[in-house]
Amino acid sequence: MTRPTINDVARAAGVSKGAVSFAFNNRPGIAPETRDRILEVARSMGWTPSSRARALSVSRSLALGLVIARPPETLRSDPFFPSFIAGVESVLAESGYALLLQIVPEDDAGHASYRRLAEQGRVDGVLLTDLHVDDTRPALLAEVGLPAVIVGPDLGEAFWPAVGVDDGPGITAVVEHLVELGHTRIAHVGGPGAMVHGRSRRTAWAAALEAAGLEPGPFVEADFSAEAGAGATMHLLDLAEPPTAVVYANDLMAMAGLAVAVARGVDVPGRLSIAGYDDTELAAHLQPPLTTVTTDVTGWGRAAATRLLDLVEQRRSPDVRLDPPRLVVRGSTGPAPAPAPGAPST
Repeated sequence: MTRPTINDVARAAGVSKGAVSFAFNNRPGIAPETRDRILEVARSMGWTPSSRARALSVSRSLALGLVIARPPETLRSDPFFPSFIAGVESVLAESGYALLLQIVPEDDAGHASYRRLAEQGRVDGVLLTDLHVDDTRPALLAEVGLPAVIVGPDLGEAFWPAVGVDDGPGITAVVEHLVELGHTRIAHVGGPGAMVHGRSRRTAWAAALEAAGLEPGPFVEADFSAEAGAGATMHLLDLAEPPTAVVYANDLMAMAGLAVAVARGVDVPGRLSIAGYDDTELAAHLQPPLTTVTTDVTGWGRAAATRLLDLVEQRRSPDVRLDPPRLVVRGSTGPAPAPAPGAPST
């Protein structure tokens, strides 16, 4: 059976071939009812535009880029990116676009990769993740003319829109929960201070303790990996006055910390309460299950991809509203332990 062509669709819909192209590329210039009729005729005939032909017709690559500057050993175990990419792909699959993923060294910060992507015309826009404090990538992308969407809290960046939520309230909710349980020595195992979300989560932890009238507990800077989370936990447990609760900047470090504590015979949550951030799928199935902060990472991916496509296609984009982070209390947090006999009160 001969595959239908754009000419067949145009003839059946009673329009020009150009009108069919306009309908599939969502361009202005045809009435909404005409667009709907064309799309319905095309569906009934089983016709879809060739990706190659569409790219040539609009002078685009029909691809979006995601450049990740993290060590492979950290990235492979981070559950954030699979969920985020799943959300991105769910939008791109319906739009005829592909996702180009590149992993580059941290010290490269993706700059050379971004320049190559722009010069070679391999992508029509990029998603910026893991934003650093004083990050120069947004300005670089503006310089090379490559549209971008920043994934993370809106920092008022003049170059590109942002899609994400403020993670501070989630950390604040964790600290308030622990304070209500009677904890006064609450530690934090944070992400790299050079990263925006590493800094913002540490700031929220410190501010929540100050608001409760407490001094900041011990702090250990890590890199979001399980290995770093385990090492940080061993350091905290070896302190002369170890904390009674630890807030980790992500679930991966929290799960590693929980394993270390249990292996060393520390009762969780009887002697040590542990909380994470991300609400990964495994968090609810640990023993004890992990108290954490849930965010819709897949929804972030969908929203970021939709916003970037609107930017690339020069369409008006509605305001993006994402669910705020929410505390999920499980069995890894409990009342603060009673002071040992003869120990000074806090």
